[in-house]
Amino acid sequence: MTRLTRAVAATVLSCSLALTAGVATAAAPDTPAPGASTAVAQPARPAVLPAPTGPHAVGSTVLPLVDRSRTDPWVPTADGRALMVTLHYPAVRSGGSPAPYATREEARLLAEQLGPGVSGDVLARTRTHSRTDVRPAPGHRPLVLLSPGFSVSRWTLTSLAEDLASRGYVVASVDHAYESYGISLPGGRTLTCVACTALDEGGAHESVVTTTRAADMRYVLDRLVGPRSVWRYADVIDARRIGMAGHSIGGASAATAMVADRRIDAGINMDGAFWEDLPAEGLRGRPFMMLGTHDEMHLPGGIDTSWDRTWSALDGWKRWITLAGSDHFSFSDGPVISRHFGLPEPGLPADRAVALTRTYVSAFFDRHLRGLPRPVLNGPTAADPEAHFQNP
Repeated sequence: MTRLTRAVAATVLSCSLALTAGVATAAAPDTPAPGASTAVAQPARPAVLPAPTGPHAVGSTVLPLVDRSRTDPWVPTADGRALMVTLHYPAVRSGGSPAPYATREEARLLAEQLGPGVSGDVLARTRTHSRTDVRPAPGHRPLVLLSPGFSVSRWTLTSLAEDLASRGYVVASVDHAYESYGISLPGGRTLTCVACTALDEGGAHESVVTTTRAADMRYVLDRLVGPRSVWRYADVIDARRIGMAGHSIGGASAATAMVADRRIDAGINMDGAFWEDLPAEGLRGRPFMMLGTHDEMHLPGGIDTSWDRTWSALDGWKRWITLAGSDHFSFSDGPVISRHFGLPEPGLPADRAVALTRTYVSAFFDRHLRGLPRPVLNGPTAADPEAHFQNP
């Protein structure tokens, strides 16, 4: 784990390497007494993601994409920029088979980073609440783009994606080539995290990630809502109502993508440092929410000074909300995974972390993509004492 430790020091404000290095260390067993067994007990049964809270059944389909108009910044010899997209959407209540959580190879590669207490096979079999390739329910739906934290895959945001879909959104979760421990492509090929090495060794700045991801999202939008969509049911997407959220550096990429693409109407950064300052015109009045940890990192005046700078530059509706007891991965499936495998957990229990993330993310998009009143965004409530509204 030496390389990961150096990467944490270089990118502690944005990269999920902080989780993998820290959890792997914490999960490692103490030095055993002579003759003692070094085996680590592992759960045999898979975890089950929290059930979606909306009224709709959820469908799921995977779309492999390659943008051959661009050179991949991490592997210039690659045949274009490869992306893997999982769509979750409101669906009819019949047909299909249970959607997988991750491929075995993807799960194995992440499990190696999480330590000996995590089985890749068990992780891959985590149970979801969506069905593969079922017909969408009738309607014209807003689209939400999701971008994961650095070094982890799109499936670490499945709980949020399924919940948004159950509430009536089409959700496109995107894996970005060479920025994850493992991304499985059609045909059995797996891309590993070349970008991890590039950032660790100082050969690239984190802004390369956010700028590249912004271009990725532009391409995904072109292929979903453009004149020749790659999804057969694309007519259910309302191209006039598009939002983006991301975790960690994926959240920072939401702001960069909004600057680059006017089609994105609203954005959320979940606990990621902003590696690029907003331009003088801000986001041209579009709404943005910062949702983060309630600690020295993302409180006003905190270690991550990019949040203060970005807050001042936001020129539209905005919120800065911190969740007491949360850690960096509370805004993903991390708490569910940690609880299942007995890994160290933050003060915020897994069920509350999932519920709070779902509550504030869905309320934000309901308000700004659907025009629905959501009083939970107006200020603190007795129902959610962990949520603190910052007004620097």
